[in-house]
Amino acid sequence: MTQARRLGMVQLLADGPFMEIFADAVYQGMGAQTGGRVITPPHRKFKKSAPSWYEERHEQQRRAHSSRRIRVEHGIAHLKNWRALTRHLGRREHMNDIVQAVAGTLSHQQTATLDPGLRA
Repeated sequence: MTQARRLGMVQLLADGPFMEIFADAVYQGMGAQTGGRVITPPHRKFKKSAPSWYEERHEQQRRAHSSRRIRVEHGIAHLKNWRALTRHLGRREHMNDIVQAVAGTLSHQQTATLDPGLRA
């Protein structure tokens, strides 16, 4: 959150075109600063002795947010997989071919999951 403020992201989001950004709990409070553009999981209002209806509702809201954010989590996972390429110890002149091969494999996997008829 501090880094987002330092980089000016909060101001950019507040002044820019309206878009919804699904963030994790680390960014709670940023929604109020950006005019509701940053959406975080619901804040837990009761620490102890919460009414039974509250627990059920809180869990429903948390799951709804999580199901909409899952695409973001998958994108982050793909970026972490690419990180292995930065530690490549092989010959540098082959790096371009390796990156293209990995990108082609990922593209094929994504296409295959979208269209079951394309599976090999």
